[in-house]
Amino acid sequence: MTSAPTSDPTRTREQDQERSRWRALAVVMAAGAMTLLDVSIVNVALPTLRVGLNADDSDVQWIVAGYALAFGVALVPMGRLGDARSRRTVFMIGVALFTLSSAAAGAAPTPWVISIARVVQGFGGGIITPQVSGFIQNLFQGRDRAKAFSIFGATIGLSTAIGPLLGGLLVALGGESYGWRLVFYVNVPIGIAIILVARKLLPASAPSKGRQSLDPVGVLLFAVAVVLVLYPLVEGGQGEPLSARPWWLLGVAAALGLAFVLWERLWRRRGKETLIDLDLLKVPAYVFGLSLGTFYFAGFTAIFLVTTLYLQVGLHYTALQAGLTTTPFAVGAAVSALVSGRLVERLGRWLAVIGLVMISAGLVLIDLLVPHLSGMVGVKLAPAFLLAGLGGGLVVTPNVTLTLAEVDPVHAGSGGGMLQTAQRVGSAIGVAVILAQFFAALASTKGDYAEALSMALRTTIAFIGVALVFAVADLLRRTGHDRHPEPQHAAPDPEPRHAA
Repeated sequence: MTSAPTSDPTRTREQDQERSRWRALAVVMAAGAMTLLDVSIVNVALPTLRVGLNADDSDVQWIVAGYALAFGVALVPMGRLGDARSRRTVFMIGVALFTLSSAAAGAAPTPWVISIARVVQGFGGGIITPQVSGFIQNLFQGRDRAKAFSIFGATIGLSTAIGPLLGGLLVALGGESYGWRLVFYVNVPIGIAIILVARKLLPASAPSKGRQSLDPVGVLLFAVAVVLVLYPLVEGGQGEPLSARPWWLLGVAAALGLAFVLWERLWRRRGKETLIDLDLLKVPAYVFGLSLGTFYFAGFTAIFLVTTLYLQVGLHYTALQAGLTTTPFAVGAAVSALVSGRLVERLGRWLAVIGLVMISAGLVLIDLLVPHLSGMVGVKLAPAFLLAGLGGGLVVTPNVTLTLAEVDPVHAGSGGGMLQTAQRVGSAIGVAVILAQFFAALASTKGDYAEALSMALRTTIAFIGVALVFAVADLLRRTGHDRHPEPQHAAPDPEPRHAA
């Protein structure tokens, strides 16, 4: 009689560790998707939110821009905090903060309460996002790491795609008076579930032995400077001329910006880590890519806001119909993003140039069509949104890859963090500028939403045009560099592209 074969303990342990890694990835992906979903899902709820809370144009701008600003400012210091402390603990704190602020936003009785809740929510998102990248870096190596980051990229695309649809469904379910609250409340059960499983499935990590500098003074100076830039753009009564706004605050913001740069140099001379890595600003590829991403997000983020206001308030579309109208953009972006990852090594910066031209063409087409459309407007705009979306998918991921390609691997983490920060701050400022113009045009044309949308789209196209200038400039630089190669001081790391 033969004995039953015994299993290999080592192999069993490795299989258990493999399953644990992918389960942990599922947990952090769920949290990352929640923060990204909250960007697009809120857009379709804004018109009903305005009615439900009697919110004015300024409130709407703060609700959107405040989230993006807090998110961007928190990214770099919270990434370092995760490195210095238990990443699992920092992650769970971020999820708890995001969940509680979502509940507060859903229960908000006044516009200023929801504005504050959105800032806290953005800060929570800024805590979560760098931990997602950090867990992937810590849990996976080689091909598994590339696969994990690909899943992360797909999650971003999927979250963006289903956001408007889910938002529209929730608004339809809850009605005009309660539907916008469901858009925030939906985060609460998701957040609670993530917290419950995170402690069990996420690995504990020991605090870093080296002391991490969070640069609190730099963070404060940077945040206050950006808020002072936003304030005159956002604060203004209906019908109030733009000239009456407190533009003098821009001078104060410029002074604080200079103080920020001087502080960063002083902080660095003391041997501390600064909020921005000044050495990265000496790398041409990084400067061009950072500038491209900032202006692209300044234009890109506001497209859906002004389109939603035009459709729901101007044409009386339901939230679900508005969400369906912009879905082709998200679908196109998801498809082309998958393709661009395979083409970036062959086409390089040409991908961004082609993508930005396609986005501009799609937006110009929308601008030309809107004044002449009647009946089934969403269906007629779908091809233009699809064209713009296909272009958008060629911009973001290739830009991160190419921007970090010439960066010393030692600085890849801070480089990725700075890129995300610039994108979020660009989003906040772009939303403030474009929505201010949209509402000003609405007042001057006595409620002509088509004309207001056209004017806002032209500003959006201008932002994307500036991004295109940086893309072409970097393309020409790289072409000249190929013809006259210079010695490389540091070999590019094949993985920094995933740091962001």
